[in-house]
Amino acid sequence: MSFSIEAKIRDSIAICGTILRKKGLNYVKKKIQIAIDGPAGAGKSTIAKIAAEKLGYTYIDTGAMYRALTLKALRQSIDLSSEDQVTALLKESTIELKPSENGQLVFLDGENVSNEIRSNEVTSNVSSVAAHASMREIMVELQFEMAVKGGVIMDGRDIGTAVLPDAELKIFMSATVEERARRRFEDNQKRGIESSFESLKEEIALRDKKDSERKASPLVQAEDAIFVDTTSMNIEQAAEAILKLASERMA
Repeated sequence: MSFSIEAKIRDSIAICGTILRKKGLNYVKKKIQIAIDGPAGAGKSTIAKIAAEKLGYTYIDTGAMYRALTLKALRQSIDLSSEDQVTALLKESTIELKPSENGQLVFLDGENVSNEIRSNEVTSNVSSVAAHASMREIMVELQFEMAVKGGVIMDGRDIGTAVLPDAELKIFMSATVEERARRRFEDNQKRGIESSFESLKEEIALRDKKDSERKASPLVQAEDAIFVDTTSMNIEQAAEAILKLASERMA
């Protein structure tokens, strides 16, 4: 009986793995890229942070980068519908994501704007800013450079389709509009931000429509992405689902 070289290699790896496990040793798992896409309020950021911490990975919140640019555009009264003005603004801006004991911090031109970018005004306008193709090209470049070495979890709207098309694990995470509005409402209450549940439902539905219909990198599920519905999941359950999928891909 003859065996291919590939089969012999697989057998050797399996034998080595058995020996290592018997000796109480573990594999050094490959560090992969994990792309999580989905609509606003699906729980992507919170769940990605937990999964990244447990995996020892770097978490990259791409949405925060678009929010930071939106904040600057609002501060400078830039025409949000002008692709040229928004793109020029990004070119003269510095956006940094830095880890801390209290989670990821967002710096805009050296200023910590982690709280400011979560305001209702920024939330209501970020889709308009994020729709511009030339600006997104620059953002995608920045985001790809952050993830090129692997060992990252990145979430957003176009991670699996535009930023990390070759990611080893792609996930499309979603939940019903009602559930996403409830989560946003509770989050706003904790932050001391006044909001209406019904208004949040309308805003989220409108943002879904804008994100899905924009010409530049619309919100769509990548063909090879795994769909995860978090409507009936708590944070821990959703994070565990991601970790299970990641473990399978890293083996």
